[in-house]
Amino acid sequence: MKLGIMQPYFYPYIGYFELIYRTDRWIVFDVVQYNAKSWMNRNRILHPKEGWQYFGVPVKKSPRGTLIRDIEIEDKTNAFERILGQLSHYKKRAKYYREVVQLIRDGFLSTSSNKLVDLNISTLSTVCSYLGIDFQWSQCSAMNLDFTEVKHPGQWALEICTQLGATEYLNPPAGRDIFVPEEFEERRIDLRFMDLPSYKYSCHPFCFEESLSIVDVMMWNSVDDIRSYLARQR
Repeated sequence: MKLGIMQPYFYPYIGYFELIYRTDRWIVFDVVQYNAKSWMNRNRILHPKEGWQYFGVPVKKSPRGTLIRDIEIEDKTNAFERILGQLSHYKKRAKYYREVVQLIRDGFLSTSSNKLVDLNISTLSTVCSYLGIDFQWSQCSAMNLDFTEVKHPGQWALEICTQLGATEYLNPPAGRDIFVPEEFEERRIDLRFMDLPSYKYSCHPFCFEESLSIVDVMMWNSVDDIRSYLARQR
């Protein structure tokens, strides 16, 4: 079994979905401390004038050390309306604007929970469904896994893989430094790091910005084109 493990990001870049596409099972990693400067409550889209801008959902203030699973959204309805406003410059330019806005609406409406992790699972699920990606996910905090043996950051994935019987663990190249390959070899788990080549596309009259949210990718590209790109990387 090929396993992927990532924190629940908010409409992440296409590389995140490449990782899901290549795995058999996905673990939503929500049992560590929330980082306010991460991609869990925000991402990037095109700015109407030039460059890019952040879009996302504000979260309620929480004590230092609060786990990802316990982070709550400040006002989900207001956040959704603000996002629609930030996407308005796509309306007359992007071919798939209507489909993407409906997809975002579905993602927000598919959960009544006010937890950030639940919203992100919902939005990841709706995007995967739209793109025809098999998203077999489990939420780490609901799995009763034993992490008492974790001594350093790279061992979280090691323990999850071991306890779930994974034979292969896929990870983005940026996380390479936290792992000790020998630990995975000892447990007969193949530790692999994906290459994530840039996906370039036309977004006329705007200038292309690399690694924007999947929202931007879907605005300008058909489902077939995105799936063809994902299939080439597999």
